[in-house]
Amino acid sequence: MQLTSHGAAQEVTGSQHLLQINGKKILLDCGLFQGRRKEAFDKNAMFGFDPEQIDAVVLSHAHIDHSGNIPTLVKKGFTGVVYCTEATQSLCNVMLLDSAYIQESDAEYMKRKHPDTALYPIEPLYTQEDAKLALKQFKGMSYDKTFEVCKGVQVTYREAGHVLGAAITVLDIHDEEDGKQKRLVFTGDLGRYRLPIIKDPYVVDKADYLLCESTYGNRTHGSAEEGIPALARVIKRTIKRGGKLIIPAFALERSQELLYSLHLLIHEGKIPNNLPIFLDSPLANAITDIFRKHVELYDKEIKANFKKHNPFTMRQLKQIANVEESKNLNHFIGPCIIISASGMCEAGRIRHHLKNNIEDPKNTIVIVGYMAENTLGRKLVEKVPAIKIFDKIYNIKSEIVILEAFSAHADMNDLDNYVKQIKGLKKVMLVHGEEDQQKPFKKRIEAFSNAEVKIMIPQVTIDL
Repeated sequence: MQLTSHGAAQEVTGSQHLLQINGKKILLDCGLFQGRRKEAFDKNAMFGFDPEQIDAVVLSHAHIDHSGNIPTLVKKGFTGVVYCTEATQSLCNVMLLDSAYIQESDAEYMKRKHPDTALYPIEPLYTQEDAKLALKQFKGMSYDKTFEVCKGVQVTYREAGHVLGAAITVLDIHDEEDGKQKRLVFTGDLGRYRLPIIKDPYVVDKADYLLCESTYGNRTHGSAEEGIPALARVIKRTIKRGGKLIIPAFALERSQELLYSLHLLIHEGKIPNNLPIFLDSPLANAITDIFRKHVELYDKEIKANFKKHNPFTMRQLKQIANVEESKNLNHFIGPCIIISASGMCEAGRIRHHLKNNIEDPKNTIVIVGYMAENTLGRKLVEKVPAIKIFDKIYNIKSEIVILEAFSAHADMNDLDNYVKQIKGLKKVMLVHGEEDQQKPFKKRIEAFSNAEVKIMIPQVTIDL
């Protein structure tokens, strides 16, 4: 029984963890690495294993850094089933096609605009046709129902509290080598308590092995409730200057949570009720439609609120459909809010809004999510004086505001409390985190637990 991390080991994106048991190979997640363009392409194009030898993929959730490289895996020979929750399957049906479309569009844009100096690479990892073929191998499963992935390996999905459809993966394994039953729990991305819309994370009470994310292994957030008044203050300040608010947001969950928060602020009279709000992301619009269909995954309080106050139908909201409408926002006069993807500013329409607005001191760029190393979004968080977008330098003159209370990831206190509640742990393996977050987290676990704690190293196999 062995585990190898081929992605999201000592880094945050590109989640890929290979479990070998009873002669079978099970891949936990198959995400896209996000970072410098050339490095990202090279990492995503090559796997540290033979895709043809993978027996099954067990997917935790639909975020592209967890699901986005499945079309490449299929393209290179994987023929097995991709297991996920039913909501994750619905989301991947639009997200993987959107990922392919963005790659195709970016390649075409670079060839057209910069034929002599095009940033490497100028070919997509996979096309929309590749994505459609990969989606045929998906199989949606219900939460809390056990199913067999391969002989001797039973999987149960539990609520992760991170995004719609996100799951904590519980693998109950009969080890043929020693005849014993073992439990491996993979947190995927662990969410927070009292987030808007979705339910709180499920607590797994016992396990032998825990494969645990560590994105915020040494940082705390403000409470989820603190984010809404903080957002109101930023909005009022920007309106007073006559500026626009540009918000890079993940199309999945963060965009919908922002709409819910803005709706509350308008309803309570905390921000003007005539402030235009633009959701400029075809993917976020499609995902919002999926949210409407999965009310059964909302928590009880939100279900009751939605009957009276549905943020997805507020009159101030304009969902931008096509490219021409998106371009017209460049000429919009007066204060407004533009929410656009991608969340780390590495692709999509958000880069166009940044290049058109970031040199105006009246405007505000609002950061509401994690920005991985070497992404355009991380440069905004670090408040560098200038950034490169589409091979051109832009000076940052807009106000940059970071609202960590909107994060959908567990912080250090949430992570500690989660690990403490799992009885019988022999090993804890830390993934999906950078070194400065993982080392203190490891030290804390060792102080309150008898479990062996390992920070997973890329491509290095460990025996369980």
